[in-house]
Amino acid sequence: MAFTLGAVAFVIALLVSVMLHEGGHLLTAKRFGMKATQYFVGFGPTLWSRTRGETEYGVKAIPLGGFVKIIGYTPLEEVDEADRPRAFYRQPAGRRAVVIAAGVVVNFVFAFVLLMAMAMTVGVREPGTVTTTVDQVSSCVPARLQDGCGGGRPESPAKAAGLRAGDRVLTFNGTSVADWDELRDAIDKAKPGQTVPVVVRRAGVRQPVTLRMRLADVGGEPFVGLSARVVGSGYERTGPLNAAVFAGRAIGRTVQSMGQIVVDLPSAIPKLFTPERQSSPGGQVGSVVGATEVSGQIFSSHSTARDKVALYLSLVVSVNIFLGALNVVPLLPLDGGHLAVVAYERLRVRFNGIRGRPDPGTVDMTKLMPLTYLAVLVLVGLGVLLILADLVNPLQMPQ
Repeated sequence: MAFTLGAVAFVIALLVSVMLHEGGHLLTAKRFGMKATQYFVGFGPTLWSRTRGETEYGVKAIPLGGFVKIIGYTPLEEVDEADRPRAFYRQPAGRRAVVIAAGVVVNFVFAFVLLMAMAMTVGVREPGTVTTTVDQVSSCVPARLQDGCGGGRPESPAKAAGLRAGDRVLTFNGTSVADWDELRDAIDKAKPGQTVPVVVRRAGVRQPVTLRMRLADVGGEPFVGLSARVVGSGYERTGPLNAAVFAGRAIGRTVQSMGQIVVDLPSAIPKLFTPERQSSPGGQVGSVVGATEVSGQIFSSHSTARDKVALYLSLVVSVNIFLGALNVVPLLPLDGGHLAVVAYERLRVRFNGIRGRPDPGTVDMTKLMPLTYLAVLVLVGLGVLLILADLVNPLQMPQ
């Protein structure tokens, strides 16, 4: 039940995000006197619609996007003579640019507002300090790090060696460790299958206890099977000013991470259907199906209610930043492509003006159609590939 609720909550948030994006286009177009005849959420057959003024508002059967129909959005469209003065392509470049960019701006503003609200109500997550004290001991060696313990899995090295929750690791394989980073480095230097001594301080025992642990192999890396205790973690609510700073930095970090994902994605595509999918930034990108799955995992997890709200809001924020960033890409039919066309037209006007030549008018869109078809093919192909990967090899929420 909780999983289904999380999935539905994400679909609702996605539709709201799309409505806001398209609403940015609609409101600015109307503000400048352009004619918008349709505002729909979804694609395919119409489930419901209502006409107010000259615009039909409605919902379609496939909730995978939305659109606003603005008369004369490109010069290729046939426009009635009566509507020609209000056609999009006949408007000044500045107004067209505002209408095109409005959807992206709304998505980023919505993400910013959500982050501010989260910082002032739920609070900003303080990660705390990860110690060398054992918080939990895994019962098995999973097939993959993100997997749980299924039937027939071998006992974890930590459990087999007798490690207990509350034990504080002093040395690992002869190396003294004072914090989690040092312990993790000591584990990474060992080899799967190697038997290592582990010295721990145990409550109620005066002398340190030495355990012998045979390391397991998970994905070619040494596996112990312990989670460390974190101290000083929690949430801290902030005021409006600090919340705004937090929101701005969070958006910047998210955009930077998306840039890393784009760079890494080509090399990650061959791993989408393998256990190594989440080992690189590119492999962690998912489709609407994957995001819905993650939202369901958030709601059905054993985390606190506060953690669930923070994770869910962070997911919605990421979706809005992704929608905004994707549409900035200067390729038709994305908003960035239309902005690039407007910018090119203005540069051409200035260049011709310097040379004493007349305004050459709008760009011949027919010449851009092959590139547009190619961009659509790539985007649709990548989307289908990610959907298949999310169905066959789904992403897992970070633990």
